Amino acid sequence: MNQHFLKKDCKELHAFPHIIEYALKKNATIQFDSLKKEISSCLRFYYVIDGRFDWVINGQSHILYPGDLAIVAPGQSFGGEKDFLDIGTVSWLCLGIQQWDSDGGMTMGGWSQLTDSECSAIGKFMLVNGSPIVSKLNEAGNLFVTMHNEFTNQEIGYVVRINQLIDELFILIIRHLMRQNNFRRDFPQAFLQLEKTLRENLSHQWTVEEMAALVGLGNTAFSERVKLFTGFSPLNYLINIRISEAIKLLNLSDMHVTDVALEVGFYSSQHFSTTFKKLTGYTPREFRKKNIPIED
Repeated sequence: MNQHFLKKDCKELHAFPHIIEYALKKNATIQFDSLKKEISSCLRFYYVIDGRFDWVINGQSHILYPGDLAIVAPGQSFGGEKDFLDIGTVSWLCLGIQQWDSDGGMTMGGWSQLTDSECSAIGKFMLVNGSPIVSKLNEAGNLFVTMHNEFTNQEIGYVVRINQLIDELFILIIRHLMRQNNFRRDFPQAFLQLEKTLRENLSHQWTVEEMAALVGLGNTAFSERVKLFTGFSPLNYLINIRISEAIKLLNLSDMHVTDVALEVGFYSSQHFSTTFKKLTGYTPREFRKKNIPIED
């Protein structure tokens, strides 16, 4: 699927004055300051297609995996944990809401077929839900794909269809939230504890067998569950955690690169540098200097 980026006032959005931005972006390398924290003036939906994203929404840190949907209300802050967009693929939709009250009551305007009372109820429920993340909402991915195709092909009736898809997205979200249990994420507590344990002892050379044992599963079942919840194999999941911790150390300390490599579990600085550049597009030294070229 080709990438797509539409911004307000571009010709493709002339028929959609309520759409501030629509995009499908595959991010292969890290670009500094590409997702700085800012206060949103519109209602935003971000759907993760693949990758692992560290975002801060309204002052709270959240980790998103494939199938997760983030909701950012007007007046809430949003940005990357480290002010950049992580590696992966994400689609988003930013809507200008006709009216948004502090308690979440909203009016969308004449383009929507939802009644004013339905819009107000949806807005209030989204705001009081307690978490801006809707977990494993794969149906939202289908809506974003269909929306992408409608924008691309612009067949007869596409304006009506896109507006219908936006209404469907609201309906899908509210119905899912009303069924969702009280857990913040549909992610077993055992896996949250696993990641905590791994981060506390990344210098250890973890095996799949050891990680599986920590959550009480066999290797096959563990690998399938990790793939389902994160989109990665267990070892790639572990590598992403190692790189995430390495980024923190590179940004927050003056540790030598070799010491950082050993601290997060790489057996050599060369292996660390190769893996780091593969995942971020920069060597550790370039990353620390914010991509200023340096001589070896």
